[in-house]
Amino acid sequence: MQIIPVIDLKDGLVVHASGGDRSRYRPIHLHSQIVGGSSIEEVVSGLLELYAFSAFYIADLNAIERNGSHRSILEPLLSRYPAVDFWLDNGLQPRSLTPNPAPNLRTVIGTETQSEPTDLSGSATILSLDFKNNQALGNPAWLDLPQYWPDTVIAMTLDQVGANRGPDFARLDSLRRVHPGSRWIAAGGVRGIDDLHSLAATGLSGVLIASALHNGSIGTAELSKF
Repeated sequence: MQIIPVIDLKDGLVVHASGGDRSRYRPIHLHSQIVGGSSIEEVVSGLLELYAFSAFYIADLNAIERNGSHRSILEPLLSRYPAVDFWLDNGLQPRSLTPNPAPNLRTVIGTETQSEPTDLSGSATILSLDFKNNQALGNPAWLDLPQYWPDTVIAMTLDQVGANRGPDFARLDSLRRVHPGSRWIAAGGVRGIDDLHSLAATGLSGVLIASALHNGSIGTAELSKF
């Protein structure tokens, strides 16, 4: 099972996500045992010192909310870390997809920002099915059109993020039973090694985590088991 750290960018800094309420997100170093600053360079470097991660998930919250973007600080990462894949959700609409500027950049299409389903099958994009308060965000028709999905699909439960309540196992189980052919990535709620073992036992392909890395619940020793 692939472990993928999450980096949430807001107003130029990496922030600590909690419960999906973005107005309350604060710089990550205030909540972290592994970084002393909140610039993206410091956070990526600190996480790579913890473990040789092969991919990072980045949410450009300004771009998602149509309030600027972090393109100028993201592009240098692609050349600095050519062996690392960066999964970027910046609220892009599928009709605006263009060839990625670097081979290690993959576009994430989050349903939260999509007005209507678009056929992504056969593409290199990653689909994030976004949920909050037990509701599908964006157009719920995405759930009924798995033929539009790309190979890799994230099940993102935003109100579990940083809430120390554990992953949304029930939703993950439901989605995987109905759509067993997808490469599923869990997102939201991982507290520690027990949650990772439970997720791995279900056959998930990967998991997105942030808080458990920064608060020390999951360290190098735990990561090396996956």
